[in-house]
Amino acid sequence: MRIVETVAELIRHRRERGLDSTGLVPTMGALHDGHLSLVRRARGENAHLWASIFVNPAQFDEKADLQAYPRPLEEDLALLRAAGCDLVFLPRAEEIYPDDYRYRVIETNLSRRYCGAGRPGHFDGVLTVVLKLLMLVRPERAYFGEKDFQQLRLVEGLAKAFFLDTEFVPCPLVRETDGLAMSSRNRLLTSEQRARAPIFHRLLARSIEESRPAAAAAADLQREGFEVEYVADHDGRRLAAVRLGDVRLIDNVAHA
Repeated sequence: MRIVETVAELIRHRRERGLDSTGLVPTMGALHDGHLSLVRRARGENAHLWASIFVNPAQFDEKADLQAYPRPLEEDLALLRAAGCDLVFLPRAEEIYPDDYRYRVIETNLSRRYCGAGRPGHFDGVLTVVLKLLMLVRPERAYFGEKDFQQLRLVEGLAKAFFLDTEFVPCPLVRETDGLAMSSRNRLLTSEQRARAPIFHRLLARSIEESRPAAAAAADLQREGFEVEYVADHDGRRLAAVRLGDVRLIDNVAHA
């Protein structure tokens, strides 16, 4: 598995190899089986599998959240190597943002709602880094999980708006055995918070099963001690974000 840390080396490698049928899995590291399900699918559908690990500072609205984000790099690299990844791109922030983030991608509708409403600039950072990675790698396919459903819809819209050749492949949300959506942030939960966290999904799923409105689901979550950021219906899904202490969790459930 090749490890590349600079933009220049990445471009040179892509040009020299003349790679076709490349699948890209962009990540921020702290990998779990949700990420690895994307990697395994990409490995099966492409001749070449590339991944990126980049904790993108542009998408964090709180500096403390950026600093606390887990970075188990050696563990991540071992997982990607075992999964058959051909190349991992590990850029520093100055490689991705040589312009100091003066140029950026802005979406003016969906990005301002739900997760974007309380996190100004978050999706600007997401869309900007995704576009940069796609321009650098030029993959035939890029793989994104459905856990971040709003993000998935936004990057799909990005591809259409800028006539990108890359096919965006949505991959199902992966859960722990107790129903909690797999997330890198789950590592930050205390043992007590981790024991309570699965209630989030159970109440969200129950509200769909019982045909209860989003506001009722939000009230149920509040009664269980969650700080609710939003519960909303969008594009056939019920989306929600809550906090347990300082840890932010998101989930979504499809409408029947």
